[in-house]
Amino acid sequence: MEPTVILAPMAGVTDLAFRTICAELGADVTVTEMGSSRALCYQDRKSRELLHKTPTGICGAQIFGNDPEIMARGAALALEYSGADFIDINMGCPTPKVIKNGDGSALLQNLPLAGRIIEAVVKAVPVPVTVKMRLGWDRGSIVAPELARIAEQSGAAAVTVHGRTRSQQYSGRADRDQIRAVREAVSIPVAANGDVCSAEDAIAMRDRTGCEAIMIGRCSFGDPWLFAQVRAALRGEPIPERPPLAQRIALAERQVMLAAQEKNEHAACCEARKHLAWYLRGVHHSAYFKEKIACVETLDQVHHICQAIARELR
Repeated sequence: MEPTVILAPMAGVTDLAFRTICAELGADVTVTEMGSSRALCYQDRKSRELLHKTPTGICGAQIFGNDPEIMARGAALALEYSGADFIDINMGCPTPKVIKNGDGSALLQNLPLAGRIIEAVVKAVPVPVTVKMRLGWDRGSIVAPELARIAEQSGAAAVTVHGRTRSQQYSGRADRDQIRAVREAVSIPVAANGDVCSAEDAIAMRDRTGCEAIMIGRCSFGDPWLFAQVRAALRGEPIPERPPLAQRIALAERQVMLAAQEKNEHAACCEARKHLAWYLRGVHHSAYFKEKIACVETLDQVHHICQAIARELR
C-alpha cells in the first residue's frame, strides 16, 4: 500500500486556505476543522462554512457530538454541505469546552455509546467513515485498542490514533508503542498521529507502529513543506529542502489572500497574525516583523510586511 500523509484536523487552523496550501505541497489527505453535529442540525451557518472541501486531494469532513441520532443527521448534512470524500468522527478533542458536553475525548469514557455513534453515522452516509481518537482518558485507562475494535465492528473504514491521553493534552511525548497496539488490534487501516515534525520522525513512527498512514498536526504550522519531506521519506525518495525565506513568505501571503477570498478581509487578517508568525519561526532577527504582524488589520499591511521580510531577512 502506498504510504499516506494526512493533515490533521485542527480547530482554528485547518481552514480552507491552509488545507489548500498543504494539499498542493504534498498532503495526500486533508480534514476540515471539526463541526458540531448539533449546530449543523440547527442550520448554523458558521458550522457549515468550516466544512468547505479542499479543492485538491482527498478531503474529509470532521464532526463531533455525543448523540447517535444527531450525529447521524449531522453527518448527512456535513456530507451534503461539503461533498467530502469521507466523514471523520472526533473522539479525541481534549479541550474542556468540548468534553464538558460529553463530546470529543469524553467518549473515551463511554465505549458503548461511542460504538452506537459510529454505527449510526456509518448507516447515515454513503461514504467511508473514520474515527480519530486518543489513547484513553489518562494513563490508567488506555482504551484505544478496544475502541478501534469497536470502530471496526461498527463499520468504520479506518481510525487515527493520537499517541497521547486526554489528560496529557499536548504535553509529553506521543506513545508509539500504544499506537502499535492499536495497529495490531484491527485489520482496518490505522493512521499514527503525534510528534511527527520531520522526515526522520515519520520514518521512526512508521517503523515503530507499523502504520504507513502518518497524520501531521501542529508541526505543520508555518511549514507546509513538511508534507513533501515526509512523503518523500516514506517512499524512499530524496528529501526536498524547504525553499528560501522569500519564497516561503510569498506562500504565506498567498495563504492569507486565499483566506480573505473564503471569508473576508478582517477575518483573514486576524488569522494572519498567528499564521505569519508561524512562518517566521526560527528566522533570525524576525522579532521586529512579528510585532508588526501582531497588529495587521488590512491586506495591504500584510502585503507590505511580507515584501519587507523578503527584502530584509534571509
